[in-house]
Amino acid sequence: MSTADATPGGDALAAAEGVHRALLQAGTTCATAESLTGGLIGAHLTSVPGASTTYRGGVVTYATDTKAGLLGVPADLLAAHGAVHPDVAAHMALGVRRLLGADYGVAVTGVAGPDPQDGRPVGTVFAAVAAPAGTCEVREFRFTGDRSGIRYHTVEGALALLDAVVRGRGAGDTRN
Repeated sequence: MSTADATPGGDALAAAEGVHRALLQAGTTCATAESLTGGLIGAHLTSVPGASTTYRGGVVTYATDTKAGLLGVPADLLAAHGAVHPDVAAHMALGVRRLLGADYGVAVTGVAGPDPQDGRPVGTVFAAVAAPAGTCEVREFRFTGDRSGIRYHTVEGALALLDAVVRGRGAGDTRN
């Protein structure tokens, strides 16, 4: 798992456009499962003209129990580690991929603040991308700034991870 101490470069809209191009070129689709971003990743993806050819949809599982109920995140994992955990992100990505019938599932869970959660400091974010082969890449980010900034940087980081996986440039741990 890699850790980013600085914010990822680039603009979120440009990142969404890049993801759209990569998915279009590969003839594939994606779906999103979002917690702390509350739908911002999906909003950026759908701001790209032609997004309906590459974006299947998304779910916002802000409450911990919705992660289990909608996406199949194991309840015992959530009970043991809380919602802010790399394995939770991986299960969310796999679950949304399956739920919405997408080739790729991208998921984020983390702490935007103002207070720590599940023993994790503000700015801790896990992003995951589930790929067609059933594998899942997970990346940990450590962002600084206010709540809004952390959420925005999470969008950029998740889209950068999705772009890397779609283009075959893995960027994190492989989990099954």
